[in-house]
Amino acid sequence: MEYSFFDNINGGILHLLTDDSLKGRNYFMEKNKGSFYTIVFNTGIDTFIEIDGVNHAFPAFSIIPIMFNQSYIFRNTEDIVMWQFNREFYCIVNHDKEVGCAGFLFYGSWGQLVLETKEEVRRKLLLLLGVFREEFQDKDDIQGNMLRMLLVRLIITITRMAREKYLPDREKTDSRFDLLRQFNLLVERHFRAEHEVQFYAAALFKSPKTLANTFARFHSGSPLQIIHQRLILEAKRLLYYTDKSIKEISADLGFDDAAHFTKFFKNHLEMSPSDFKKSAVAV
Repeated sequence: MEYSFFDNINGGILHLLTDDSLKGRNYFMEKNKGSFYTIVFNTGIDTFIEIDGVNHAFPAFSIIPIMFNQSYIFRNTEDIVMWQFNREFYCIVNHDKEVGCAGFLFYGSWGQLVLETKEEVRRKLLLLLGVFREEFQDKDDIQGNMLRMLLVRLIITITRMAREKYLPDREKTDSRFDLLRQFNLLVERHFRAEHEVQFYAAALFKSPKTLANTFARFHSGSPLQIIHQRLILEAKRLLYYTDKSIKEISADLGFDDAAHFTKFFKNHLEMSPSDFKKSAVAV
């Protein structure tokens, strides 16, 4: 089943999708012109989800946030519920003080988040899902505001879950964590053109050493590793999902030439971009 809300004034869109409406969905930024943040909730048994070509265990009653430039496909959809919303409906960056998820749930450097729920949170999420379904039935002039309020509540609930899992208790409100989130957002905006830590440090009015110490505190790798991981992820997506040449991908990602890009890629994956593309096609 699919529930949808469209704001004819600002182009805001919110979807609530279940079961058959999810079959065959597999998005990538160059195939799907609509940019939707996605929150997936498994309300049934343990299963699997493939995201960007990697299989992830998807335990019962767990949550997975997915960025708009990620591709995904479900092992089965019978018990899957998915919320999708675009920036026009709710921009998590502009409302960061409200939900605190930008650079963490989305645009984060923790890898793919899979958040298992405790019984109390599970109950809240199921109740919230019921309210969402009811609100989609009420076609009046405040429906958009009501759905937006429910979405904010959903995001805040999930952000709390993620903080509890990934952050030590004493650091949940640490300003250094906000610095890390700001770095992640900057990388997402500029990684194609800016490959050096110095650029991001200057933009944040911090020294590269301060950034390195902050990342070490949260066990999130080094700032340079985050930049390189983002470049590699984008390179793999472009190789896997597009027909662009290695030269074109090299230019898209800000490398001086294809040889430099090939060396960078091979240093990280121990195979050339062309070999990776061949292996992806074979699969």
